[in-house]
Amino acid sequence: MSYWLIFLTGLTTGGLTCLAVQGGLLAATLANTIPNEPRAHHFLPTLMFVVSKLAAYTLLGALLGYFGSLFQLSTPVRIGFQVVAAVMMLGLAGNLLHLHPVFRYFVITPPKWIGRLLRRQSHQHNFFAPAMMGAFTVLIPCSVTQAMEILAISSGHPISGALVMGSFILGTSPIFLALGWLTTRFSATLKLKFFKVAAVLVIFIALASLNGALVLAGSKYSLNNWVWAFHQVFLPNANPTITQNVTITASSRGYTPNQFSVKAGQPVNLTITSSGNLSCSSIFTIPALGITRNLPVTGAAEVNFTPAKPGPIAFACGMGMYTGTINVVP
Repeated sequence: MSYWLIFLTGLTTGGLTCLAVQGGLLAATLANTIPNEPRAHHFLPTLMFVVSKLAAYTLLGALLGYFGSLFQLSTPVRIGFQVVAAVMMLGLAGNLLHLHPVFRYFVITPPKWIGRLLRRQSHQHNFFAPAMMGAFTVLIPCSVTQAMEILAISSGHPISGALVMGSFILGTSPIFLALGWLTTRFSATLKLKFFKVAAVLVIFIALASLNGALVLAGSKYSLNNWVWAFHQVFLPNANPTITQNVTITASSRGYTPNQFSVKAGQPVNLTITSSGNLSCSSIFTIPALGITRNLPVTGAAEVNFTPAKPGPIAFACGMGMYTGTINVVP
């Protein structure tokens, strides 16, 4: 999973589900704003709605990430958050594909009093109303947004949480900007196909979230272990470079190197360096060994251990999002 994938989720499923929940509020606001303004200004209310919504959710993501860091969420809690997010997204995909009526319960609706409050605000005849409405949409998140909020909490860092929510809402923005055009020109058949593509993307990100949970749990069934086994069987390295002292660079793109070999029964020293790193890779974990290190924004941290037996040892960020494998050889 990556911020780019989160953006794509917002661009497809997130945009459509948020549109279903929040689109009516935008349409009502525009109906009361646009008739009173020159034609050249018709685009401004929608733009103000989208920009204020992006700002509000990015701030919310930072607060959620800060909440996660403040309480130093344990690995089991992080795993639980990611599993819950994955289940919510799989349920939403089932609802989009109309697999069974039970999946409609995954679509969570806001309390009626929130809806009434926002509808009253939508009748205000000024440009401030669309901006205020955009910010107030944090009160009525759609199902995918709620899953993203859980990921923001599990990131355990304000910047990472802001990037999760900001990437997602940025992805939803084009659909809101094209609200009228999309809803009037898509045929029923095209909408159905689009929903199917969106559902597949949601399933993909849900599986990525589940894989992250498996990595954090140290499970042998994670994708990382399957990839490692494939390489061992079909692409073996007869003479791997073995070193007990490894320097790993942590950045917003993950860990470099993310594959290396060490010898069993001998002490291993890992030096993890970072420079201005504010992503979830700032939490370095080796789940199978129960090791977790909070890295400095700029600086280095040491991790020392002695592998007892040959085999793969996975390491990952605090979300199981960025991963790597330590290949322990005899």
